[in-house]
Amino acid sequence: MTDLFPETVLTDRLRLERIDTDDADALDLYEHWREGAPNVEATTEYVTWEPYDHPHGVAETLSRTAERTENREGATYLLRPREGDPGAGEIAGTTGLFMDWDCRVGGLGVWIRKPFWGRGYSGERADAVLKLAFDRLDLELVRVSHLPENENSERAITKYVERHGGRRAGRFRNRVDFQNGTIHDTVEYSVSQAEWREADGAEAEVEFRD
Repeated sequence: MTDLFPETVLTDRLRLERIDTDDADALDLYEHWREGAPNVEATTEYVTWEPYDHPHGVAETLSRTAERTENREGATYLLRPREGDPGAGEIAGTTGLFMDWDCRVGGLGVWIRKPFWGRGYSGERADAVLKLAFDRLDLELVRVSHLPENENSERAITKYVERHGGRRAGRFRNRVDFQNGTIHDTVEYSVSQAEWREADGAEAEVEFRD
């Protein structure tokens, strides 16, 4: 497992820590994912899951996350600002890379706490995860999507997809179902390994630590 998904990924301003089953992580995340947490309505408005009503639910989610990593189906990382950035060491969010090995495709996901919006962390973390996907895992394509009404994600995704030579694939109807039973369209984008290399994505300053 460790030779596939690194335990830690370092960028200029961020530290990405792979999530494994850990009660401490569950309790820390529960403080931001729980019902009534500061800004939780804003940060979960466009995600598939609902805020949690008990730490046990977060622990179960982390257990499934660790199992997925063990099975080489993907990995999820905590995002923490590095020393020198405001909030250094705090959980700023999470990000994931989810695999379809048969098609050599990865899917990106991200969740960021509101106090850390507007810092460019989404794009910096995308630089790191794309390097992981293409340089280390040799995937052919990475996909990412947002709900049509999520304008903040649209701006962030468009910026880093274009920077890495990718493109918007279009709007797909009834693409994702939410935990509350609603079904939503998505707007999807993709970056190929060839596009990423042509755009010099491999030159990104990213360090993997096993």
